[in-house]
Amino acid sequence: MQVDILAVGAHPDDVELSCAGTLISEIKKGKKVAIVDLTEGELGTRGTVTSRYEEAAAAAMIMGVSARENLRFSDGFFENNEAHQRKLIAVIRKYRPSIVLANATQDRHPDHGRAAQLIEESCFLAGLSKIETHNEAGAPQQRWRPSYVFHYIQDRYLEPDFIVDISETFDRKMQSILAYRSQFHDPSNIAGEAQTYISAPGFLEGISARALLMGKKIGVMYGEGFLSVKKIGINSFDALIQNET
Repeated sequence: MQVDILAVGAHPDDVELSCAGTLISEIKKGKKVAIVDLTEGELGTRGTVTSRYEEAAAAAMIMGVSARENLRFSDGFFENNEAHQRKLIAVIRKYRPSIVLANATQDRHPDHGRAAQLIEESCFLAGLSKIETHNEAGAPQQRWRPSYVFHYIQDRYLEPDFIVDISETFDRKMQSILAYRSQFHDPSNIAGEAQTYISAPGFLEGISARALLMGKKIGVMYGEGFLSVKKIGINSFDALIQNET
């Protein structure tokens, strides 16, 4: 299955928290989107591996993505090395995306920055024909290099290179986040699990505040920011959005 956009996250819910609004917007425009979670989030204080899979599937359905899979790297301990790169290269060649969305280049969780580098390097290496990989059936894969790798913004604030208007999809973004009932604040969840940094009520308020801040920067209600190592070109001023009045 070839997709237009491949969103990669170190943990289940990274993508929802950071760029679900953008993905939903693109899907509404007819684009195909796949999500790859690098780990099962097994070191998380709350929930289980089983519940994380169930929640990730529910979130994927809310967003309307075409495919989602998990590479089962070791949460907290995966490395940016040849073994992990080869597995990710195979996935990039499988989905052949034009755009890859990756973790923040630096963040509170060390997995995020490490994943950002792993994803970016794997996207480059996937374009080298002398690196051999095979699909699930054992057939050789053709080289493929995405045109763009964009890094979404996570817990720590980073000044974006560009911002996507998600005003029309913000509510569904929040629904996809709330699909992870074991992880985030839910007054109806009476499992009695320990409160964590992300399960406090204020954490979700922070997600809304960040989207409002990003939206304000471009004159819309809600936005999601991204960083790009590569300079972005446009073929028309019509691509610019700035709604200040």
